[in-house]
Amino acid sequence: MQSQPQSILVLTTGGTIDKVYFDALSDFEVGASMVSELLREAHVHAPFEILELLRKDSLELTESDRALIADTVGNHVAQRVVITHGTDTMTATAEVLQADPRCADKTMVLTGALAPARFAQSDATFNVGMAFAAVQTLPAGAYIVMNGQVFEAGRVVKDRASNRFKSR
Repeated sequence: MQSQPQSILVLTTGGTIDKVYFDALSDFEVGASMVSELLREAHVHAPFEILELLRKDSLELTESDRALIADTVGNHVAQRVVITHGTDTMTATAEVLQADPRCADKTMVLTGALAPARFAQSDATFNVGMAFAAVQTLPAGAYIVMNGQVFEAGRVVKDRASNRFKSR
């Protein structure tokens, strides 16, 4: 008898991937997560559970928010976790997860987007799809997946000048 594949936890925290443009405000705000729609459009059939934890720009995340993310991942039964996150402080959250002993045996992949998923030219669909595939194949640890590359936590920085992630 074949065993059922374990469900992947998809944890959403906000960031550009979920931003919405409000004409009246001439500004962007984090809205409801688009991850479910992105995975549906990608025809993902592997089992997953989406948990919308936060709706924040990553520059607004606090140490308490990062502790909540680590608590949620560490206490959840899922061994494989995709986390959507704003790109500005994604590396800090990845390092917190990597250092948390409750998360040591889990594979955690953080991803986001440089343009909102609601935009036609967004990198969101590709990044979420790649993160979903990466979490199923990588060994335990914390990783960042952005724009076709996989980086280990603690060995990556966001280069704001070039608007991409680089190994350090």
